[in-house]
Amino acid sequence: MAAISSCHMLTFLFLACQQGFRVNSYRDEALGVMTRNQEGVPWVSSVVLHPQIAYGGDKLPQPADEAGLHDLAHAQCFIANSIKTEVTVVGANREN
Repeated sequence: MAAISSCHMLTFLFLACQQGFRVNSYRDEALGVMTRNQEGVPWVSSVVLHPQIAYGGDKLPQPADEAGLHDLAHAQCFIANSIKTEVTVVGANREN
């Protein structure tokens, strides 16, 4: 969970910077769910990210901008592209 959350965060921060947004802080309380596969082996079947982001500067993202950044971050995160775990970003709350 920590690796997935960190990869998403670092990708998000890079993309936000590219689009001219200044992120003052980013924290996440990721939640993972373990289930057993068909052979009875436990695995992390889903991870839900709950980012809390504070922005600064003159250019602040609108909710659609932030949603787009999360979509791009998920699509470009190498870990998310390397796992079969379902990853969801919810409650992306802005703190200004």
